[in-house]
Amino acid sequence: MMRKLSLAVAALVMTASAAHAEPIDGAWITARGDTAVISGGTITLKTGKYAGKTIGSMKPAGDGKYAGTITDPQDDKTYSGTAKLVGSSLELTGCAMSVFCRTQTWKKK
Repeated sequence: MMRKLSLAVAALVMTASAAHAEPIDGAWITARGDTAVISGGTITLKTGKYAGKTIGSMKPAGDGKYAGTITDPQDDKTYSGTAKLVGSSLELTGCAMSVFCRTQTWKKK
C-alpha cells in the first residue's frame, strides 16, 4: 500500500513539474544554424563559435509571448527583447531604444 502511495505521489509531482515547464524551454536552431538551449528563461548557445555563452533571458508575458533581454554574441551588446511562439517556431526580436529592431526566427530542434 505504501509503495502504491509513493508511486502516486511521484507521478503527481512529475506531472505538476511538467505543467509548469516553460513552453519555450528546450533546444532551438538559431537563424545562423547554431543550437541554443532555453532553460528556465535563460538562453545559452550550445554550438558554434560562441558555444557556452549566455545570450538572453526571457520571462512569460502572457499569450505565448515573452519579454526580457537579448545579447548579440558578436559584440556583447544587450538589447530589450521579446519572443513569441508561432507553431514550432520562436520569433525573437531585439530592439535598441525601442526603435531599431531586428527579428530572427528559430526552429524547435
